[in-house]
Amino acid sequence: MTTLLLNRRNLLVAGGSVLATGASGLLLPASAQGLAPTPSMSGGANNYRKGAAIVQRIGKGGFWMSGTVRRAGDGAPLSGQRIQIWAHTTEGQEHEPQSHGATLTDKDGKFRLEMPQIIPIFGQPHGHLAYDSGEFKTVFLRPLMRSAKDKSLEAHFVLQPA
Repeated sequence: MTTLLLNRRNLLVAGGSVLATGASGLLLPASAQGLAPTPSMSGGANNYRKGAAIVQRIGKGGFWMSGTVRRAGDGAPLSGQRIQIWAHTTEGQEHEPQSHGATLTDKDGKFRLEMPQIIPIFGQPHGHLAYDSGEFKTVFLRPLMRSAKDKSLEAHFVLQPA
């Protein structure tokens, strides 16, 4: 068990820290480096199809893939960014064309695309997403679902300029 010693020396050290950082350092979160970019995930590009069509829905739907796209550094939402989505679903395997589609982010950097229910492949229910428009560095994500019974999955991108 740790014992807290409140003595004159510790109080002086703590007070000196407050003076060195300023009172604002206690009230505001650190932001010296800004928002870090999202790294590409290994295995995320598996069965990727360059140029998949922008669609209103993949297949008959019933499952929702959603997320956000923001700029590294300041975290500003990025509108009009193309996100490709594919997965192993009740209507097709992730390598088949009918399991792929793309959507664009809205003015708030949000995207949402309905698709068939994702089902496990190799024991893991997961989706694949890619940002690949070229204005920013390409990022592939492969988020896992907590349960194969989930009806939605989210993925969030923080992009850095290409």
